[in-house]
Amino acid sequence: MTAPSQLARAADGPASARPPGVPARARRHDRRARLAGFLWLLPALMLVVGVVHVGIVYNAVISTTDWNGIAPTRNSVGLDNYAAIVTDDVFLAALRNTAVYAVAVTVLQLGAGLAVAVLVRTQARGRNLLRVLIFVPVVLSPAIIGTTARYLLDQDGALNGLLRAAGLGELARPWLADSSFALATLVVITVWQYTGYSFVIYDAAIAQVDPATLEAAQIDGAGNLRMFTAVVLPHLRGAHLVLVVLTAISSLKTFDLVMLTTAGGPGTSTELLTLHVYEQTILRFHAGYGAALSLVLVAIALVFAVLQVRLSRLREV
Repeated sequence: MTAPSQLARAADGPASARPPGVPARARRHDRRARLAGFLWLLPALMLVVGVVHVGIVYNAVISTTDWNGIAPTRNSVGLDNYAAIVTDDVFLAALRNTAVYAVAVTVLQLGAGLAVAVLVRTQARGRNLLRVLIFVPVVLSPAIIGTTARYLLDQDGALNGLLRAAGLGELARPWLADSSFALATLVVITVWQYTGYSFVIYDAAIAQVDPATLEAAQIDGAGNLRMFTAVVLPHLRGAHLVLVVLTAISSLKTFDLVMLTTAGGPGTSTELLTLHVYEQTILRFHAGYGAALSLVLVAIALVFAVLQVRLSRLREV
């Protein structure tokens, strides 16, 4: 053993010679640090519990009554409100429309976002301008978009004017007032507005692909399509999962766009679950029944949230 190492051992001394209070002080410091972190989180935690969780519990209580939302008294009806949901034709129509709307928006929005992200990642000119243009609608208020769309897509709106000017007048129609096209029109509006959000997620995910892997695939003779399917797509599984769940949940919550454009019409062709909850609770004063409807909506959204957690864990394994 060299002299320096002996000096070091002598300086350290035996473990029993160390001050006995050091480990205890360290433990107290750790406890204080954890307590401080909890105290910083406490206001936000209280807000979430008070607004969200307590609200859900209170909503569950209301759903078992015949309360109209105004009267000081309410009578318990048990599970009658939930039984009425099964026979509610408007609810069934709203459920069907919501499912079609959510699936269509999710598929089209993710497909468009991925296509734009791939295009931007090429050497095409003007890609920075394209980044800006594709994301601008995301920051616009749905109130602005809904009001504008209502005028542009009217029977005498700008879109039909362009069709007539191009000699395609037979295609002109009141897009939001035609029961055959109203829901599809809402899907197109939503996809146009939120494709930029999907684009940002996909663009960030593609940026994480190792350039060396792409170069190796190119050296091996892989074309652009082969590199995309064999190298890029496998790296986008996490982005797919996040976007599918978030887009589906966002579609379930859609209200303002429908309210400002079609109000659920014509008939029930664009009636969504959120709009049905609003109509029953606010317009018809069926607060108990509306609470039951809202809990059904929460349960559907919860299924997607649990699915995301389960799939994320499977992906990590």
